[in-house]
Amino acid sequence: MQRLRVRFGRGEQVEFISHLDIMRFWERAFRRAEIPLAYSQGFSPHPRISLAAPLPVGVTSEFELMDVWLKRWMPPESFLMTVTGQLPAGFEIFEVWDVALRLPSLQSMLAFSEYHVGIKTEKREQEIQDSLDSLLQAKQLTWHHSRGEKVRWYDLRALIDSLWLVSYHSDQSEEPMCILGMKLMCDTTGSGRPEQVVSALSFNGYPEFIHRTKLILKQ
Repeated sequence: MQRLRVRFGRGEQVEFISHLDIMRFWERAFRRAEIPLAYSQGFSPHPRISLAAPLPVGVTSEFELMDVWLKRWMPPESFLMTVTGQLPAGFEIFEVWDVALRLPSLQSMLAFSEYHVGIKTEKREQEIQDSLDSLLQAKQLTWHHSRGEKVRWYDLRALIDSLWLVSYHSDQSEEPMCILGMKLMCDTTGSGRPEQVVSALSFNGYPEFIHRTKLILKQ
């Protein structure tokens, strides 16, 4: 048996596909490519495919991680070339490499996610930097997340590792645009949500885009 780790991206063409549909997509792509998938045991066997972290609908990425188990050995470069031929626009495989079978699951190894978040704003560049500094200096930030009638309260500050201003663009023809960098917790105890950080920074409206740039695993 072989365990391959795959880094892939999801572009704007497929940003509104759900996590479940992404899993189904990869199963179909691997079958079309005739990849020798390994299957789970039990009453209802299924392909042994595991994603590190669900990517929310509407979010693009250049750094998704997936483990794929094969029942017989296949060169990683052959896997990449064969599967790439089955991918539609919007999906791209960047890297494939061997990992040890005994390693823990990807989900249990996750530590942080990094994002670039685009926001249209009337704030000036220095105002944005001051807001970032103020939030990072806070010891606690009580926040809530609503799902239906359920409301969950938590410390949003504890989920933020770092924030920075990637770029700021302003001209007279349109509203200024800034891109924020965020490194947020993403483990079994909790995950930071970029749109909630944007709200905590007192920006109006929803981000123009959210793009995941990296998943960081525990050492």
